[in-house]
Amino acid sequence: MINSFDKSVQWLVGSEEALKERPVVPFAEEVVEELNELSGRMLHDPASRQYPDVVTFAFFCRRGNLVKLREQYGSEAIRLGRGMVFHIAPSNVPVNFAYSMVAGLLAGNTNVVRVSQKQFPQVDLIVKHMREMGMHRVAVVRYPHESNANAIFSADCAVRVIWGGDATIARIRECALPARSFDICFADRYSIAAINSDELTKLKTEIIVPERDKNTENLKQLAERFYNDTYLFDQNACSAPHLVVWTGSHVEEAKQLFWDAVQQAAEQKYQFQEVMAVDKLTAMYKQSCAMPTCEEQTKNNLLRRVEIKELPSDIDSFRCAGGYFSEYTAKSLDEIAPIVNTKYQTLAYFGFEHDELRDFVLRNRLTGIDRIVPFGETTTFSLTWDGMNLIERMSRIIDIL
Repeated sequence: MINSFDKSVQWLVGSEEALKERPVVPFAEEVVEELNELSGRMLHDPASRQYPDVVTFAFFCRRGNLVKLREQYGSEAIRLGRGMVFHIAPSNVPVNFAYSMVAGLLAGNTNVVRVSQKQFPQVDLIVKHMREMGMHRVAVVRYPHESNANAIFSADCAVRVIWGGDATIARIRECALPARSFDICFADRYSIAAINSDELTKLKTEIIVPERDKNTENLKQLAERFYNDTYLFDQNACSAPHLVVWTGSHVEEAKQLFWDAVQQAAEQKYQFQEVMAVDKLTAMYKQSCAMPTCEEQTKNNLLRRVEIKELPSDIDSFRCAGGYFSEYTAKSLDEIAPIVNTKYQTLAYFGFEHDELRDFVLRNRLTGIDRIVPFGETTTFSLTWDGMNLIERMSRIIDIL
């Protein structure tokens, strides 16, 4: 197979031989042990501390976490991996390639992962440790879009995992799969946030301790979690909220508290690129022409807020990177339901109870929203993603009567 590739294909980790190993059972001990070793290498590398997403990935791969996942996703059925899984990673979230690969490994498969042409230090760091330890059952490759590699890997895989927009998925699907193989597609999605203003304003009612304002700390922590959900990847991740929905009777007060804290977090951490100012202004004008809006005053271009008076069905089309948020005040979460379609992925929340969120989903029989998570958890990877159990999808049951 390898002789068929054009010269543009770079084998960053592994080789064709790594893809010839037979499938194993999900959460096989040798796989868990190797991922745990990778975790240890990354956690002991001082360079990892510069990249929170790398550290988070390293913790995900620790034996303790993998054993918990085995208890959660394991079954008494006789299962084996399906064979070779071909992953096409996205270009907007650097560490995504590694999580996709780990899901394939834990399901019992060999894996070839195509990483983006874009250069990310996080990718280089993870690849370095994978290469040094000589990881089994994995190949990581890089090549341009015009390469013949997509067709070659597709023709030999049992499962093809595609992360990307609709255009990317359509282009990859032009490459034929074997008759029994299938795609798992993670298309471009839209995510929102919901805040109960009554619960948020309670943060400021706690006793103020001199030199250590607990209220400010709580708001700061909440704002930092929201910052990680949004600014950390320039709002380019599918899980990053673009629309913020407020409920409760203290909306204006809560808005002031919340956005002041988010502004401070952005000023301390975010590197603003001047071109984003133009992008935000263009997005605001475009949105203003399409629906009644009111731009909220903000300190600077790190944060731009647009209040909307209604929730149009195409609100998911009006988004911008780098701290651009539409805001809507609702009497209840039920007002969101009519606009939620299959494009909606994550609902990030603050101030709502589990049963309240569960009832909202079931009462409205939502066709979209696959994940409902508290602030700070939108980018946390799970083996259930976009409503799919990845271990079940990437493995097969052998039924013995």
